[in-house]
Amino acid sequence: MKPKDKERVLVEVTQRVLDKWSADPETSEQALFDTLYFERQRLETEKDRRLARKQSAFYDEIQSKALHSGPTQHRDLLRRVIRFFADEVVGHFDERVYKLSTKAVPVGLDLLLNAMSPMKLFRRGFASLGSLDQQLVIEGHTESLQKVAKLGTTILVPTHSSNLDSILVGYMLYRLGLPPYTYGAGLNLFSNKLIGFFMHNLGAYKVDRRKKAPIYKDVLKSYAGCSIELGYHNLFFPGGTRSRSGKVEQKLKMGLMGEGLNAYIHNLRAGKDKPDVFVVPCTINYQLVLEAETLIDDHLKEVGKSRYIIEDDEFSKPKRILEFVSQLFTLESRIHLVISQPMDVFGNPVDDDGTSRDSRNRPVDRRRYVEINGEPAFDAQRDREYTRELANSIAHSFKKDTVVKPIHLISRTVLDWLLESNQDLDLYRLLRTGGAELSMPMTELYRRVERNLIKLHEMEQAKQLRLSRSMRTRDTAKVTSQALAHLKSYHRRPALERKGDRLFHIDRNLLLFYSNRMAHFDLTQQEV
Repeated sequence: MKPKDKERVLVEVTQRVLDKWSADPETSEQALFDTLYFERQRLETEKDRRLARKQSAFYDEIQSKALHSGPTQHRDLLRRVIRFFADEVVGHFDERVYKLSTKAVPVGLDLLLNAMSPMKLFRRGFASLGSLDQQLVIEGHTESLQKVAKLGTTILVPTHSSNLDSILVGYMLYRLGLPPYTYGAGLNLFSNKLIGFFMHNLGAYKVDRRKKAPIYKDVLKSYAGCSIELGYHNLFFPGGTRSRSGKVEQKLKMGLMGEGLNAYIHNLRAGKDKPDVFVVPCTINYQLVLEAETLIDDHLKEVGKSRYIIEDDEFSKPKRILEFVSQLFTLESRIHLVISQPMDVFGNPVDDDGTSRDSRNRPVDRRRYVEINGEPAFDAQRDREYTRELANSIAHSFKKDTVVKPIHLISRTVLDWLLESNQDLDLYRLLRTGGAELSMPMTELYRRVERNLIKLHEMEQAKQLRLSRSMRTRDTAKVTSQALAHLKSYHRRPALERKGDRLFHIDRNLLLFYSNRMAHFDLTQQEV
């Protein structure tokens, strides 16, 4: 956020959250002490002891005054706590840093993606470098995104598999000639001084997922909403965090998405020239996922159900990042970013001219959706239902714009074979033991892959999904070979390994992770 807007937003966010939680004296008192309780719990596990002492001193002061105060003082103390949260969250934008990063990031990623040693670079010269543009395929409704971004404020909502996502999406927006987007990033990502510097100065605002106080969550939502009202394009990951299971997100967090609708109503009431807010889904499709091993292991543990942050995954290890990007180039492993058709904040598809359309392709007057007695107004129950419909539309776009790649097909095919061959075992026992057969005949694999390829092509024709270029060839041997090369290349243990005419399943957790990308697609087909 630009400096000229920062104080204005901080004041507005603080007031909105305070108004919500101080409707009556009992509410504000309860909210204040609940927040202190949640924050003290968090500080017990804070690794940065210097920061913990500083924040503890602040909360000690607030609690001491709260214990000897009345309703008016409780409201003032609550305001201080809300402002404390808002000051931590607020993002910053520096035009100079943005210009530097947009020049440096492509060069840096090109070097990484080519994984060239200094000696190779010296012998071949920079002309021999491949291009990030060759590794990053941007497709879908790109022109539609460019057009609606000029008609109103856009909210980009991508799938989320890796901490690399925000970097790649940022470069994609730059490639499309769009301005930088405001987005929330996990506080742990700011701990790296270099990455933190760029994120802080490129409009990222801080999200501490360890904070459980409802007031803090309202600060985050209000900050996003205020930035949208000021015309800042936003980036939300509606799944909330990286997909631990590898699945395409279908159960989406509606809190932040509801801020798009709130901003639209605020804009209408303020009589703004460009009140419209457009939501644009986007799928980020990898063959290899940098943090796959850590994510699936976390998913398979019971604690994975309530754990929001992993501090020691592959993204935190520079060597692992280098190994990952090296394999991307060596294996010609392209990353597909697919822009879905823009929609309004109610989930209706939107034309390039900004017109909303209903299921029969008739024009829709968006303003009438939010009017009460002819004036734009808020209605909590109505607005929750609108946001639910928006979430359903986004989830549908995620499915049909998922790019299925060889690694997903082979993983799914082998896992299905394992499940069929071991029907007496539940999934978790099968993953642990491997079942009755340690290997699969290659002839059986080819037969099943060929059958699944036919089904996938039918599904692409019906616009239920997308296939990568290598999948469209229908060359079973080529698809299988490409997938096996990926599955044994980067990860510490190969997921699958071919030995002669048999295929051995080694790391079944990885098989589950990559096969889950197709979990929402039905490949059942009558045997001929």
